[in-house]
Amino acid sequence: MSILIKKSGLLSTIQDLGRTGFRRFGINPNGAMDKSAARLINILLGNAEADAVLEMHFPAPMILFEQNAVIALGGADFGAKIDNQSIENWRPFFVGENQTLSFAKKNFGNRAYLSIKGGFIIEKWLGSASTNLTAEIGGFEGRKLSSGDRLFLKSKFKNQESKSSYKISKKLIPHYSSFPTIRAIAGAEFQMLTALSERNFLKQVFTISNDSNRMGFRLSGEPLDLLDKTELVSSAVDYGTIQLLPDGQLIILMADAQTSGGYPRIAHVVSTDLPILAQLGANDKVNFQTVSTQQAEDSLLEFQRNLNLLKIGVNSKYAFER
Repeated sequence: MSILIKKSGLLSTIQDLGRTGFRRFGINPNGAMDKSAARLINILLGNAEADAVLEMHFPAPMILFEQNAVIALGGADFGAKIDNQSIENWRPFFVGENQTLSFAKKNFGNRAYLSIKGGFIIEKWLGSASTNLTAEIGGFEGRKLSSGDRLFLKSKFKNQESKSSYKISKKLIPHYSSFPTIRAIAGAEFQMLTALSERNFLKQVFTISNDSNRMGFRLSGEPLDLLDKTELVSSAVDYGTIQLLPDGQLIILMADAQTSGGYPRIAHVVSTDLPILAQLGANDKVNFQTVSTQQAEDSLLEFQRNLNLLKIGVNSKYAFER
């Protein structure tokens, strides 16, 4: 059985944690923009954390469940409802056959995620179910979901499962904000900035421009300058790399970014702040704080420890309920 997309959203795609090991061929990883949200709601349902999820932008799709299912939502809050019942993020919910999941209002954030217990039946490309919209491959036929599309599910539930009595701790949920301070490590070309531009990078407020998408967030702010505008050889870049464009503005590479580039790499967003960045949209504000590599690693280790505790708790609960 399946779920039916009754009404397509602005941009809804199948994503997971991305495909790895193919950068040398110019194949970017893709994957969920907010990977923490995807991991958390998968773990919450007892799925593998790398299982495929549905990434949704607002207006979000209307989804008819053609079979019973247990779901969880994470990331942005789009005012989700099962029929007329409002439901919240970060908590499991049972959806009965012929019930509809809809999203009424964009309360916060820009990317919401839907996980279904047991997962979707999705053919993988190079080990990942993530959608590559540019190459038109992976996910659901390499494209965004449209009205009338069906996604088939791996698991069936005969009876209602009430698992909404627990939810993910606030300690694990990223500290989302429409005006966050994003931590970053100085990049290889950071010292190519003038002293004034180094200061402005850390002191000024940048605005996410309308010309932003899954490939990159363009920032608007006071232009930054280089000491010497020499042409650079293309070098490796990644999700979270902050590059300086020829006009002095910045771009932050996102989940669908290319694998190499020739613009100066001013900084790299620490991995635990990428989910916060991923929830920003046009006209949201951001500023930056530089941290050491050790601080970035400590932040990641703390998140991973908390994630492992969540896994233990969820696995214990499911084992007890069986």
